[in-house]
Amino acid sequence: MKLVFAGTPEVAVPALDALIASDRHEVAAVVTRPDAPAGRGRRLVASPVAERAEEAGIEVLKPVKPRDEDFLARLREIAPDCCPVVAYGALLPKTALDVPTRGWVNLHFSLLPAWRGAAPVQHAVMAGDEVTGASTFLIEEGLDSGPVYGVLTEEVRPTDTSGDLLTRLAFAGAGLLAATMDGIEDGTLHAVPQPTGGITLAPKITVEDAEVRWSEPALRVDRVVRGCTPAPGAWTLFRGERLKLVQAVPVLDRTDLAPGELSVGKNNVYAGTGSHAVELLWVQPQGKKPMRAADWARGVRIAHGELLGL
Repeated sequence: MKLVFAGTPEVAVPALDALIASDRHEVAAVVTRPDAPAGRGRRLVASPVAERAEEAGIEVLKPVKPRDEDFLARLREIAPDCCPVVAYGALLPKTALDVPTRGWVNLHFSLLPAWRGAAPVQHAVMAGDEVTGASTFLIEEGLDSGPVYGVLTEEVRPTDTSGDLLTRLAFAGAGLLAATMDGIEDGTLHAVPQPTGGITLAPKITVEDAEVRWSEPALRVDRVVRGCTPAPGAWTLFRGERLKLVQAVPVLDRTDLAPGELSVGKNNVYAGTGSHAVELLWVQPQGKKPMRAADWARGVRIAHGELLGL
């Protein structure tokens, strides 16, 4: 099939690579978000998908909105059979959905209908799911509601951050998306409607969502820290300034600390929760690089009974 691939961040690159490597399909063009400011200089930088496509000599389309007439006209000129999508980052209007003869097929990082939305991996980690996965489905106008072509499952490991899990799903999902294109092309794969039960939503995680609430149990604190790593980053307040929590682990045998109360040993820093304590391993003070929590604690000279949070 002639394909137009839509995607933007680094997590979409493995799928693009898998389709470029396929000897059954042609990636005629790539659709991605416009260049965005990045770094201290805030200079405009192309998306990872755009950079990879340019390396491969593939035409790159960067519409401000996918309903732009110039973009739609070029898409009709290319006349793709199918448009595979991974984390493109914009809603597709019906005028775009109607262009490819076999539709737009999305690789979504959950077992649909669970975790429909922008942040399925973060929500799976924060909810304590033991198993998640990826699904390929035909895009409709609803939110991740289209019929499913294929799925794969992936264990959520006890120490996984959302970044760890998303990386594994990106590479496993690349193979699933390529196999889905093969099955659509040869007619052996047909989309099946999603179940009407078990629907959960995964909206974008905000900075407010990433605040650690020390009155909650240690397991919840652990899940919030892992689920918000690397972005947007779990955080709390210390002496009125934001402190990012990069890594923290529950300590089941310590229950003597009040919620948010800090206890500092020679090489350990503990914080109380609504159940047992957590050990802070890595933190990032405002305006600084990540550091070992013990080094941070020595530098700020924590007083007896000092608290994290409000």
